[in-house]
Amino acid sequence: MHKYRTHIRETLHLAYPVTIGQLGHVMLGVEDSIMVGKVGATPLAAASLVNGLVFLIIVFGLGMTLAITPLVAIAKGQNNREQCGVVLRQGLLLNAALAVALSVVTYFLSDLIFFLNQPPEVAVQAASYAKILSFSITPFMLFQIYRQFIEGLSFTRPAMYITILANLVNIFGNWIFIYGKLGFPAMGLDGAGYSTLAVRIFMAAVIIVYTITASRFKEYEPTLRFRNINRAVIRRLLNIGLPSGLQHFFEVGAFSFSAVMIGWLGSTPLAAHQIALSMASISFMIILGISAAGTIRVGSAVGRDDIAGVRNAGFSALFIAATIMACFGLIFVSFRNFFPRLFISNSEVISVAASLLVVAAFFQISDGVQAVGLGILRGLTDVKMPMIFSFVAYWVVGLPVGYLLGFVAGKGVVGIWIGLLSGLSIAAFFFAMRFNYKTKIRHP
Repeated sequence: MHKYRTHIRETLHLAYPVTIGQLGHVMLGVEDSIMVGKVGATPLAAASLVNGLVFLIIVFGLGMTLAITPLVAIAKGQNNREQCGVVLRQGLLLNAALAVALSVVTYFLSDLIFFLNQPPEVAVQAASYAKILSFSITPFMLFQIYRQFIEGLSFTRPAMYITILANLVNIFGNWIFIYGKLGFPAMGLDGAGYSTLAVRIFMAAVIIVYTITASRFKEYEPTLRFRNINRAVIRRLLNIGLPSGLQHFFEVGAFSFSAVMIGWLGSTPLAAHQIALSMASISFMIILGISAAGTIRVGSAVGRDDIAGVRNAGFSALFIAATIMACFGLIFVSFRNFFPRLFISNSEVISVAASLLVVAAFFQISDGVQAVGLGILRGLTDVKMPMIFSFVAYWVVGLPVGYLLGFVAGKGVVGIWIGLLSGLSIAAFFFAMRFNYKTKIRHP
């Protein structure tokens, strides 16, 4: 028990800054919604449409950058400081090129919004907003590259501090650009886009300068001086990053498509879905911190060739996730009729949202275990089978079950959420079993 207490304490120490940082990223979107909402319903609807579409593109790039963390953690565990710098530079080369490509794709795909059967006034604002956001993808990816590098070295606080500061910059930028202050014209939704672009450039610049100049990183040579193209390292980054990016796309895409299906049922179920999902997202942000900490600690143990340490770090992270999410499940059930009232006064929406929070309570543990399971498997650099598991769990099982229960069996939005529950549960089971198999049968 003593060794597990030590693992739990060290995991939580690494996890809480990541969690706060993730909540900070969520708050950036909340700030935009609140401040754009004061301009009118049309720009808010356009922002909601664009954020969902752009996030599907960004999440793939985010998954690609996640490959940096385990490779850096493993190299650090091997006490190979030079290799840590190599991973950073090659990761920068690969992901910066990808970032530019994603920016170009997003820019030109923005015009397709006019073909999504949206109200004309929404489509016009959405297309313009999406084009502005496309330029912010590159600095966002640059921030993530350096964040994954320093987190792989077990320094999780710098990104947290930068994200907190970014929220203040974003509020100030929104105030200037959305409402037209300090001599600038009022640009409405476009102003929120320019503020987001400025904030992401700010975040990228701060973390790059900090990493290059901080004395604690000097030994890893985190400079921009490329010696050559290391095809072996780039191959490893691709072997981890591509499946990770696709896995994230499958999971986020499944939740996005479930929202489309719920939209077929009407505005009331969709509003209830948004409320319940917002509550579930809060607990998930905490779990993302545990998942990142699990990746770091498992990767470090792999680098030390410590199989017992690998298993202890991984199962400790799973235990923390299950415990935290079980507590959230109890909270959701106990306050299922209270939480929806924080969002809306419509009694019908409140009733439906309350029933969804019961389903959310059941999938809390599954959601926590699957997210942390992915993290600890990534620490083993085992990502291809988890990608396949994710596709099967969400697209072969979860969405079809949701459709059958929701429309064929007549369970409506609750049926669709039960489908999500089944997908998350299958993913959680496979990821946990996969980690046990990979660490028990042979050296990771």
